Amino acid sequence: MRSLRLVLPAAALVAMASAAEAHTGAGHGHAFTSGFAHPLGGMDHLLAMVAVGLWAGLAGGRALWLWPASFVAAMVLGGVLGMAGIPMPLVEQGIVASVVVIGLAAALALSPNLAVGCALAALAGLLHGHAHGTEVPADASGLAYASGFAMATVLLHACGIAVTVLAARFSMPLAARAAGGLTAVAGVVLAARFF
Repeated sequence: MRSLRLVLPAAALVAMASAAEAHTGAGHGHAFTSGFAHPLGGMDHLLAMVAVGLWAGLAGGRALWLWPASFVAAMVLGGVLGMAGIPMPLVEQGIVASVVVIGLAAALALSPNLAVGCALAALAGLLHGHAHGTEVPADASGLAYASGFAMATVLLHACGIAVTVLAARFSMPLAARAAGGLTAVAGVVLAARFF
């Protein structure tokens, strides 16, 4: 029953996000608020960022902070490239692929060496950041917008890590891995929009 009380609010948050809203522009609100809302407004971003936290939490050790930090650092770089109008190929497809791959990595509790994990997280972050950066409102400060999406990303990573901590605390070790598996399945569903 306790686990149900934890899962229901998380499910409600996920249900509120809409894949169609993620890449339609950030709106005319305050730059930080618009940037903060962008990762929360699309299922692809939401799932991938929580999955990075799940994966890092399951791996533990230095991966717990290095993989999310690699994602965020590369995401900021990708955001700068997007704001500068520098194109990247297959960004949307890469974002969906990151949902599937990182979800599977969490589901299988893969624990590659730190450098491989950092590289995978950074590649995913670069793609997500580029999508964020291309959608900065014309009248917004790029720095404030980037600060917003970086803060939201850190919080989403922390949510994924929290799931692993709670799963361990309540003696439900497979719960975090199951969340990773569900993330990968959701990524496959999201990929259907490209076919």
